[in-house]
Amino acid sequence: MAAANKPRVVLLDIEGTVCPISFVKDVLFPYALSALPTTLTTEWTSPSFAPYLAAFPPEHATTPEALTSHVRDLMSRDVKIAYLKSLQGYLWQAGYASGALKAPLFPDVAPRIAAWIERDGAKVMIYSSGSVAAQKLLFQHTNGEPADLTGVIGDYFDTVNAGPKTESASYEKIAGKYPEVPVGEWLFLSDNVREVEAARAAGMQSCVVERPGNAEVSEEERGRNRVVRSFAEL
Repeated sequence: MAAANKPRVVLLDIEGTVCPISFVKDVLFPYALSALPTTLTTEWTSPSFAPYLAAFPPEHATTPEALTSHVRDLMSRDVKIAYLKSLQGYLWQAGYASGALKAPLFPDVAPRIAAWIERDGAKVMIYSSGSVAAQKLLFQHTNGEPADLTGVIGDYFDTVNAGPKTESASYEKIAGKYPEVPVGEWLFLSDNVREVEAARAAGMQSCVVERPGNAEVSEEERGRNRVVRSFAEL
């Protein structure tokens, strides 16, 4: 399944694609839950926290206890909803700033991003279910060299500004922001087969990224999609 055209834009998923799923589920999520009680105690009435609190449904924002219970429920079910993602990004800010959080990129990621940009003249953009703010925090604090990759990332998309990742209309919307680049010259990379197939339905090139800890890709799915284990294969 060779790509028909050299990509001019590479659109990257994050979790399970550029860094391990375990970083999100075993590091970021627990950190957010551990930071939540203190944050609510100290910032419940603060102006900086007000927009995050106001985004929650009113019935869950009556008290710190009610909000905590709702957040724990959503996270236990891995519900991808905008107001939760925004709050998580806010909670992670302190962790990244202190050095307690650092995104462990797969070894092939930073070099390949540099090659796409410097060698191939392509743009690199991000599309994740995490909020744009959380995406920027992650790429600002990585184990790569340089650690801050935000200066080379051309744009960021999430479920708020683009839409659900398993719907082809979301990829059409993303590509539509850059009409100078034909949709067939976009390459989307993700560990999620449904996302990859939605991108392809929108006209993008797309590829499943198989990493340690990711869900197994079935033989049927392999038959429908190109699968790589490293960006170096692209």
